[in-house]
Amino acid sequence: MNVYDSELVAGILEKENYQRAETIETADMVFLNTCSVREHAEDKVNARLDALNALKRKHKGAIIGVLGCMAQNLKDSLLETKPYVDIILGPDSYRRLPELINQRAQKMNHLVDTKLSKMELYEGLFPANREGINAWISITRGCDKFCTFCIVPFTRGRERSRTIENIMTEAELVVNEGFKEITLLGQNVNSFHSEGNNFSDLLRAVSKIDGLQRVRYTSPHPQDFDDELIDLHAENPKICNHIHFPLQAGSDRVLTRMNRTYTKAHYIDLALKMRERIRGVSITTDMIVGFPGETDADFDETLAVMEAVKFDAAFTFKYSARPGTKAAEYADSVPEEIKQKRLEKMIEVQRTHTLYRNKLHIGEVMSVLVEKDSKKSKHQYQGRTTSNKIVVFNKGLEKIGDKVLVEIEEASGITLFGKIVN
Repeated sequence: MNVYDSELVAGILEKENYQRAETIETADMVFLNTCSVREHAEDKVNARLDALNALKRKHKGAIIGVLGCMAQNLKDSLLETKPYVDIILGPDSYRRLPELINQRAQKMNHLVDTKLSKMELYEGLFPANREGINAWISITRGCDKFCTFCIVPFTRGRERSRTIENIMTEAELVVNEGFKEITLLGQNVNSFHSEGNNFSDLLRAVSKIDGLQRVRYTSPHPQDFDDELIDLHAENPKICNHIHFPLQAGSDRVLTRMNRTYTKAHYIDLALKMRERIRGVSITTDMIVGFPGETDADFDETLAVMEAVKFDAAFTFKYSARPGTKAAEYADSVPEEIKQKRLEKMIEVQRTHTLYRNKLHIGEVMSVLVEKDSKKSKHQYQGRTTSNKIVVFNKGLEKIGDKVLVEIEEASGITLFGKIVN
């Protein structure tokens, strides 16, 4: 979502005839688009800003801006500790950027706009300078779920959805630019609702665009996932058979504390329906260890869900308290060393499950969309299956953006290896 917003800001500036600099050293303006979901992201931004301060001393008149969630959440701290930051803009204020740049050129005051909007969807504005074969398209902004660990509702505001018509306009634009695949983005994409249309209606509409080969999305919320969406995956070949399905925790007690609004049984039931109804489906997830009050028994329940579903891949995190969230007020925090041990155990289990799932594809012929050169060899390509599996194979006459059939010969870690078949 931050990649999409960065492209959106670039589009706004290029519309005003600003040109993208090749390097930071040659730029007159540098904007950091930030995230506050985890503490590590904020630490990285603070370190980068310190480096930019040194650059600014050499380049008199340069403008440094902080955009996005960290600007929204920590504007007072930024003003106090980073006086060299010129512009601070929250995620609903990007339209004002050209105006504020002009103001900054005329006076030395800090310029801050972090007001949240109930209406801003950036309709009529489109991102610039996209690369690759996949284009990100934001369909909602904000969030109404209020998970107790998450700062997003406070930094991005309440949930609102774009119209299908406007999303279709952007999707048709990127397909005409040569993109083969789109990924629909939202904090909870499947809670999309616009003019009487739900998320499944949007997927059906987008999948009818001529020239579009694949449709992906991230991330759905288990509470809003229904049989209609599962059936759509099963019936529509353009809707990728990969579902990113955040679990967060496998203990009902912890899920209640997180305000996730679903139970372990509900989650497992949906996951098994996906496995049963959607041919070759890949299910990936997000999980947090060490949430306040999590016991060894709670953690074992999470491992049990992992065993029941056997996720194809997982993003795993140690709980990081975000000031301003309800969970940050819990007194029964889990010691860091216990968090680390649980994380290591979770990663070990997931590696086993990932390899298990990937080995099931050995001997299978899979359709692969060629994305780029392999990282390890200029003689090989890397691509993805519709189930989001990474596949590496020797180059032939195909080119980036082509679909090829690859027979899988080997599985290692998260990667499949194979050969092109005619």
